Amino acid sequence: MKRVLAAVLVATVSACGGEEDFERSGAEDRHTETLSSSGASLAQPSPTYIPKPTGPCPEFKEGTLTFQPSGIKARNVRIWMSDAARTLDGPLVFYWHGTGSSPTEATTGIGTTQINAIKALGGIVAAPERDPAAGTFPWFYVSSNSRDDDFRVADEVLACAIQKVGIDVSRIHSMGFSAGGLNTTHMSYRRSGYIASVATYSGGRTSTIPTQYPANKFASMIFHGGPSDQVFINFQTMSQNYYNDLKSKSQFAMLCNHGNGHSIPTDARAAVWQFFQAHPYGTVPSPYAGGLPSSMPSYCQR
Repeated sequence: MKRVLAAVLVATVSACGGEEDFERSGAEDRHTETLSSSGASLAQPSPTYIPKPTGPCPEFKEGTLTFQPSGIKARNVRIWMSDAARTLDGPLVFYWHGTGSSPTEATTGIGTTQINAIKALGGIVAAPERDPAAGTFPWFYVSSNSRDDDFRVADEVLACAIQKVGIDVSRIHSMGFSAGGLNTTHMSYRRSGYIASVATYSGGRTSTIPTQYPANKFASMIFHGGPSDQVFINFQTMSQNYYNDLKSKSQFAMLCNHGNGHSIPTDARAAVWQFFQAHPYGTVPSPYAGGLPSSMPSYCQR
């Protein structure tokens, strides 16, 4: 069943023909195509946009792999996975690190226990390396650059994961800290055609961001460290802006003030993983709509 599902997805995308663009500035997202009429049978609703590979796909294994999306510079991506991925379709979690950090920050942001749980389900954690051309900050959109390279890399990782080992396409998530949290905010809108749910640590919304697929009411868990969470910008304000925008669009969001300034709330990592598990693609209404589980941090509100 695992191989059949992956083959159906790849064949469907290849057969779609044409390329989907969406309203935005620049020349973004012409490498994603619709699956709305694919007829793929999944336990959860199917994502509307799934990318296809645009370059050669590496063989998937744990470690640093190189992806070569067409038209942009090849990029290294740190991958966490186990042999379970060859027999099980598990989640795919993207992690975007903060300024001055590296992909291995994922072990702090997600947590080793949670990474092992993802691997045991046949899942994959993918943490891209930055392209120095992005500028001061590690990710292009965070540096106010209109290039979509980072998300084309994410598209390629997703497409190649489907081709090489298969994943559960209803469980594609993103998270990150600081600049990585801001990049996750961008990804939640700009890749809403396949993103199920996200978590931001000191991220938020600094400006209007175009939405790839407004019909997908993805869920968000939004952390900030209170009034002292400031590095160039006020992350408390930006997190509140993100929360307010999602609520105005009738999307489920949690706002969590951990009160420890500009830092990763490591006490919340298990709750983030639980949140992702409870919010696959198309989960509306949220199972938390009537009240947060007792396992969620006490400083979170919906």
